[in-house]
Amino acid sequence: MKAFAIEQHGIANLREVERPIPEPRHGEVVIRVAAAALNYRDVEIVEGSYHTRFDLPLIPLSDGVGEVVAVGEGVRRVGVGDRVAGTFWQNWIGGDFAMAEAGGQLGGPIDGMLADYVRLSAEGVVHVPAHLTDEEAATLPCAGLTAWHALVTEGRIRPGETVLVQGTGGVSIFALQFARLAGASVIVTSSSEAKLERARALGARAGINYRTSPKWGLAVRDLAGGGGVDHVIEVGGPGSFAQSLAAIRPGGQINVIGYLGGVDGTINPLDIFRRKARVRGIPVGSRESFEAMTRGIGQNGLRPVIDRVFPRAEVSAALDYFRSGRHFGKVVLKF
Repeated sequence: MKAFAIEQHGIANLREVERPIPEPRHGEVVIRVAAAALNYRDVEIVEGSYHTRFDLPLIPLSDGVGEVVAVGEGVRRVGVGDRVAGTFWQNWIGGDFAMAEAGGQLGGPIDGMLADYVRLSAEGVVHVPAHLTDEEAATLPCAGLTAWHALVTEGRIRPGETVLVQGTGGVSIFALQFARLAGASVIVTSSSEAKLERARALGARAGINYRTSPKWGLAVRDLAGGGGVDHVIEVGGPGSFAQSLAAIRPGGQINVIGYLGGVDGTINPLDIFRRKARVRGIPVGSRESFEAMTRGIGQNGLRPVIDRVFPRAEVSAALDYFRSGRHFGKVVLKF
């Protein structure tokens, strides 16, 4: 089979390799991959800048969907012919994050989805909604689930609340969609007026350009009626965290997801105290949360937002495009 492997760090060094088609062992399944989606983590792993180093060679990408073509002994959850996505945490079935194991992450350290066939734990796959295309379904395991876990599983979002979404990448656009599905109001920040207009078309109530409004936290609070927002999807890192604190209502929730703005900076813990902020890290989510999300998506007919689809052979071009930040929503590879 064909696969792309990191043998040497760097997007330009990603090479197509030949590997044997895997055979399922006890409790495992093999799927034929139909589509995969890109995440910021994938870019960093390929480039070698991710905060954790993994043994090479490594097949990257955490998001993907495909058809089950073989099952091992003892497998009852899925069968041959089922269309499934792999879970990011192959061993986090449900419950608290303490149930997850660091070695169970798909796309590093476990070989990921950038191959014709992948072998996964039968406990680490989820049936995807029937109305979605393969390209749409491939976006769910990381970006979709991270947004769902932040707002629904952990955030317990309610109708009438207000959500601040930073940027218009995959997690942020999913958060916009899920918030609107829950009856919440959404405010979006971006440096692009064109992207803000697209976010409004998806249901965002307001948008703020953080280039022209560097103290956007107070502007967000004003848009939320002066009291502040209930939830923040924080993807910027230390550079935007102070503005997120300024934007929330007392007791509001900040979901720390990324660090697109870098990792340098300072956070004053007194500001967290003063705002009585509830701050949590969002490590994607469990299979239980994933299955709840797919039910919600299926029952409401929600469709993920895809910016661009690349042929799998153009994975390096897709990673370069993703790294540029020009995308709105998700970037996907079609196999």
